[in-house]
Amino acid sequence: MTFALPRFPPRPIRGVRVLHQKQNCAPHFAEIEVDFEPAGEGFAFEVAQELTVDYEPADDLSRFYAAAAMGIEEQLRLPEHGVAVATRVVLRRARADTFGSHVLAFKIAGYLAARKALEHTGCLRPDLG
Repeated sequence: MTFALPRFPPRPIRGVRVLHQKQNCAPHFAEIEVDFEPAGEGFAFEVAQELTVDYEPADDLSRFYAAAAMGIEEQLRLPEHGVAVATRVVLRRARADTFGSHVLAFKIAGYLAARKALEHTGCLRPDLG
């Protein structure tokens, strides 16, 4: 007998906000706010049309957004969560800093946002995370 994994998210999860900031010799800074919405299947990520971020060089922003998406998807697909990924993620807000923002900082922010959403739905227990 096989059992189907529960789909994630079971319902919309709005306004998941993460500030990843580390200050040392290799600073990190990334702030994102995302919505998780049920989807047919798989993982989809999009940037809200109205999103604007004051950051130079602006060309880096698309790489930062892709890194956040990668972090979210990688975290959701970890087998220990026991969920089938059927998720549409919308990036609603982002903030970057010239001296600490980079791809790794946004990837970590993505991991943290996914963990928050999993915890919110009971798929990730805070004492095991």
